[in-house]
Amino acid sequence: MRVLVVFCHPSEQSFGAALFAKARRALLDAGHEVQVIDLYREGFDAVLSPEDWHAYLSDTGSLIARVQGHVDALRRAEALVMIFPTWMYGPPALLKGWMERVWLPGVAFEVPQGKTKRAQGLLTNIRSFTVVTTSGSPWWWLRLIRDPGRSMLTRGYRVLFHPRCRVRWLQLHDMNHATERERQRFLARVERTLTRV
Repeated sequence: MRVLVVFCHPSEQSFGAALFAKARRALLDAGHEVQVIDLYREGFDAVLSPEDWHAYLSDTGSLIARVQGHVDALRRAEALVMIFPTWMYGPPALLKGWMERVWLPGVAFEVPQGKTKRAQGLLTNIRSFTVVTTSGSPWWWLRLIRDPGRSMLTRGYRVLFHPRCRVRWLQLHDMNHATERERQRFLARVERTLTRV
């Protein structure tokens, strides 16, 4: 299977980096073809400029051309894995900005033609979507506030994928207080899950 792994963490010594390494190795060991986009190492420009905003619907082709490699990777993938820390109840700004700059009309969705219509998803090539994340908040707090980051990705963006796309959400909660044993168990869970993508 062709798997696109999008990694977003500023520190190469972080637990997030360990998760990324474990995920990549598990996918390769399972025989998958893996392409990696490491947003921080790449120095991806996540800012949607005023000019980009004006061209968003009128000249989308020029916006696609600026991120063509990322668009091609997304269109080629059969599985998508995102690895990032949950900050302020959602993905880091860099990852959100990547989605805004790459998941464009004509790439990720068709703009609805009518007031009551919804966008039509175009990423039907993606049949498996896995999120691997950590958060400082305990699970009960995220549940209490309805986990906005998880909802955004597994509900809002999920509709852009294949109708039978399998979604998996792996999250280590209360990261700041996680023991070494809890971290190792989570790493093992990530490995087990990704060998069955």
